[in-house]
Amino acid sequence: METVSNEKSLPRFADHGEQPRNHGPLEEFTGHARLTGPCGDTMEFWVLMRGNRVEQASFTTDGCGHSLACGSMTTCLAIGKTPGEALELGRQDILDALEDLPEEGEHCALLSVNTLHASLRDSAERGHEPYSREQAKKSACESCSKSGCSAASRRPGESDEEFENRRRLAERLCRIEHKIVVISGKGGVGKSTVAVNLAVSLVLSGKRVGLLDVDIHGPSVPTMLGLEGHNVRGQNGELLPIEMEGLKVLSIGFFLRSQDDAVIWRGPMKMTAIRQFLTDAAWGDLDYLIIDSPPGTGDEPLSVFQLMGGVDGALVVTTPQRVAAVDVRKSISFCHQLKVPVLGVVENMSGFVCPKCGEVTPIFRQGGGEMTARDMGVPYLGSIPVDPLIAEACDTGRAFIQHYAASPTASIMREIIASVEAGRKPADTLDDIREIAVSETDETEQNKKEEASMRIAVPLADGRLCLHFGHCERFALVDVDTETKKITNREDLTPPPHEPGVLPRWLAEKGANIIIAGGMGQRAQSLFSEQGIRVLVGAPSSTPEELAESFLAGTIELGENTCDH
Repeated sequence: METVSNEKSLPRFADHGEQPRNHGPLEEFTGHARLTGPCGDTMEFWVLMRGNRVEQASFTTDGCGHSLACGSMTTCLAIGKTPGEALELGRQDILDALEDLPEEGEHCALLSVNTLHASLRDSAERGHEPYSREQAKKSACESCSKSGCSAASRRPGESDEEFENRRRLAERLCRIEHKIVVISGKGGVGKSTVAVNLAVSLVLSGKRVGLLDVDIHGPSVPTMLGLEGHNVRGQNGELLPIEMEGLKVLSIGFFLRSQDDAVIWRGPMKMTAIRQFLTDAAWGDLDYLIIDSPPGTGDEPLSVFQLMGGVDGALVVTTPQRVAAVDVRKSISFCHQLKVPVLGVVENMSGFVCPKCGEVTPIFRQGGGEMTARDMGVPYLGSIPVDPLIAEACDTGRAFIQHYAASPTASIMREIIASVEAGRKPADTLDDIREIAVSETDETEQNKKEEASMRIAVPLADGRLCLHFGHCERFALVDVDTETKKITNREDLTPPPHEPGVLPRWLAEKGANIIIAGGMGQRAQSLFSEQGIRVLVGAPSSTPEELAESFLAGTIELGENTCDH
């Protein structure tokens, strides 16, 4: 790697009159790490510990000027600190110090602190605090005696960094017995309300519970639990979830300087944040981890399912009217395509409870959730009415099921939650889920191999992705193996004339189950979903192989939809 030296074009650092003196590798060092960010920038850090202080820190990067600025600032802030203090440095500390770093360079701040933390962990493994060798061994998942553990051996083509990160994630997840993801097809259906009350109800029943809010753009869990203004602390290289009456809570909302701040991130940044929430958070031993996912079938729920490998299942929340029920069908199809068990559908806002007489009056069309569940072949768990006390509880930061336990609506919630507990399908890995499906349907070995395969459709123009799928010259159909994460075949075909509904049916007949496009209108997306084809829009103009590989790696970068009709 080329060593980067000081450049006059670097922005001046806030509260620092001089540029850091050292960028190149240290001849003597006690810790070293090399990481690659979501945009392909690589950063390498060296630290030298003397006593219990970071005496020197240096770095190199092959990235842009933003990477250079962030790496320089990170070394400035790390020098002179204890390992524990240096491990508490976060992305926001770098951004605050740089002040004028543009938005497109913010991911470089995250990469720089992650690389610093990795070098400090390496120093700890060499015998320096805050970790002992025994703790480092445990964090590396070497103490696991589980037979057949997927983290016990390196996958083909896996780098040292990828192997170590996967083992660290596996060590966290192995200590969590049950994992449930709460999803919805559209926003505003009360998904977070269900997630919060599910988590609190489990705590009240004596369970050890964590609640992870991965709604990056609209985190509402801190408000619903009265935790606004709380800040997450770091200790020994770990994020410490906020604890509330036995419930451990983590949300991007705890990292915002103001509740009015908007988080403007693309897919790779969100994937990185969710990975940190799972890998670096000190969840400890849990009976349940409840994950509140944002609406839709985008980056956040996909990232959760990919990172966790296997979950007990998804709880799908909808409202009675047809516009919500149509979207919830997509969420169920999404789960089916990812081999995620659907624990059931909950219909929220099903009738209004009069605060005086208790009579329930329908205010929307009824039965949409139940009908959808029946049509899609998944359990229907029940209906939660619109109760003014629920809104009051959410606004005042109190869990409804705890503070209004005697109400009829709370009783309904408890019945639904009991059904969730009874209907969960524990599975340690995606492989376990497949084995359960095989045993239930008596599929052959050949069918299992077909489940592991996936066909990705990419519209082409001049050999690269065409920004609008309807104007493409040809389609590339790329076959991939989701277990080995390898491309197995590619077939290029000329599509039929573009007319509404024709291409979705044609691609479904060709076996496609994902289409990656630059732009696509909402109506077309609905037609593809009806054919069981998942749609990813906003992709860059890359080759089909590059897009397929980034999708398999979970790093595909999706921008704005280039089509608005």
